[in-house]
Amino acid sequence: MHSNGRRLRLMGRLIAKNKKYFIGAAVCTLLSVAVDYMTPLLLAETLDHYLSGKPSQLPAFLNSLVERAGGASFMAQHLWIVGLALVALSALGGLCNFAKGRWQSMAGENAARDLRRSLYDHIQRLPFSYHVKAETGDLVQRCTSDVDTVRRFLINQLMAIFSSVLMIVVALLVLFRRNARLAAYSMIMVPGLFLFAYLFFKWVVRAFKASDEAEGALSAVLQENLTGVRVVRAFGQEQREVEKFDVKSREFRDKTYRLCKLLNMYWSVSDAMSMMQMGATLAACVVFAARGEITVGTLVVFTGFIGKLLWPIRQLGRILSDAGKSLVSIERIDEILRQPVEPDEPDAVKPPLTGDIVFDHVSFGYDGKRGVLSDLCFTVPAGKTVAILGATGSGKSTIVQLLQRLFRPQSGVITIGGVDIQQIERGYLRSRVGLVLQEPFLYSKTIRENVGIAVRDPAPDAIERAARDAAALSFILESENGWDTVVGERGVTLSGGQKQRVAIARTLMKNSDILIFDDSLSAVDTETDAAIRKALRERGKNTTTIIVSHRIVTLSQADLILVVENGRVTQQGTHQQLIHEDGLYSRIFNIQTALEAEFQEEVN
Repeated sequence: MHSNGRRLRLMGRLIAKNKKYFIGAAVCTLLSVAVDYMTPLLLAETLDHYLSGKPSQLPAFLNSLVERAGGASFMAQHLWIVGLALVALSALGGLCNFAKGRWQSMAGENAARDLRRSLYDHIQRLPFSYHVKAETGDLVQRCTSDVDTVRRFLINQLMAIFSSVLMIVVALLVLFRRNARLAAYSMIMVPGLFLFAYLFFKWVVRAFKASDEAEGALSAVLQENLTGVRVVRAFGQEQREVEKFDVKSREFRDKTYRLCKLLNMYWSVSDAMSMMQMGATLAACVVFAARGEITVGTLVVFTGFIGKLLWPIRQLGRILSDAGKSLVSIERIDEILRQPVEPDEPDAVKPPLTGDIVFDHVSFGYDGKRGVLSDLCFTVPAGKTVAILGATGSGKSTIVQLLQRLFRPQSGVITIGGVDIQQIERGYLRSRVGLVLQEPFLYSKTIRENVGIAVRDPAPDAIERAARDAAALSFILESENGWDTVVGERGVTLSGGQKQRVAIARTLMKNSDILIFDDSLSAVDTETDAAIRKALRERGKNTTTIIVSHRIVTLSQADLILVVENGRVTQQGTHQQLIHEDGLYSRIFNIQTALEAEFQEEVN
């Protein structure tokens, strides 16, 4: 019940933002239903009152208008007026339907735009820990397919519900006013139709939810495959990926097939019930007319209105099934909107980030569990280059993520220039800390756009300098279209080293106070590595640089080297100091030195 309340409130907010359009569509729906019902009533009035002289069934205000025009005899002599009125009613009905369609389309499209904007904005402000666990394909489906389902409901089904309920109420009022006994006969199957529509609604909501979730899983597999297409090709896993996709595709097919069977069953059964009711009503009308208990006009009204009564009841089940699908979609969207975003920080500060970086007894573990970092203590001197060496899983990348406030320490404090980073405005901190990852993400744009995307309106000279300092200028100029070369999605058309150099150039465009290279020089050769480090030293004398790497030659020129093991700093010092200490650094140094010597011997 609480979940339904949230979904209805979210739907209500979307409607309230565009209420003028929905109100206009509702008024047009009301007029359209009125016009639709006036046609058989006008025919019945003509047959019974104008031609047969029986008492009028029109409301008093309409009768007074007819009397002022000349009465029933005048209308009988001028039946062309009735024909003209029928034409006018048809034209008015068409105009109302046009206006209704236009306004409900505007309302639905505006609501979908607002929902997409809110959803996308919310996703942008969700914490990094959420995105680590979320499936990208499923998120894409919620932002597209689920939003489109809600849009279709607001455009098509919302007014259809109002129209169906209105048609049922008006039809019942007219039929019972004409002949209560015959109206009762005409409703024998109606309770059964309502009950069947209600049960169908409950079944179809579960079926829609299962189908939607299966589609989300299918989208996730597809997105994962397309993103990792290079890995799939490299390991020859095409057939395995096809089989994995086929499993999810079959699940989606089976659950959607069950949904289609439910829909077909509903239409078949409701059609049969409706036809039986219409046949019974027609038979009763003939019997009543033969006995003289009803007039020809009443016969026309009942034969015309019984379809207008049963059709909306039958349609109500279909509309409710679409509404059920929309509720499932709005629930999936609401699941994202309910996720807590990174909180606003009205009291946060924006101090200079040029001081020492201090990790003071910092402990951290993912999902609230301790173990990744344990009582970690070290200092990165301002303006110096500090290198971090550690085995896989030792906590190196976690240190980087904590420094950018992507996660919060479970205990201990991280300060920059003596200021706790939890007190520093989050966006400001991340804008002043430049990060280059081991697997950089490049957009499917030109190289120029990828390098300059970090700043607004970048100067061409600044872009070229950043590329030169990242040792990327030579291969860029040698590319077929130079700076205008379009890289594939995620930079798939570039080599690993080229991607890393473009990502480094993009980060250098920010002129950050702190630069972090998270094993992002691993794909470049040692000569390029040295050139980049030399350019960095010349570029920013006051920039604090942190380099995470397993390559000793990359670490050796750092002012300070930290060795991290099991979440703790076990060694620190310069290259010359550490190679003479018994520990991880000297062991890796000896291994890499031996491998290089062995390689040189083979070359010679």
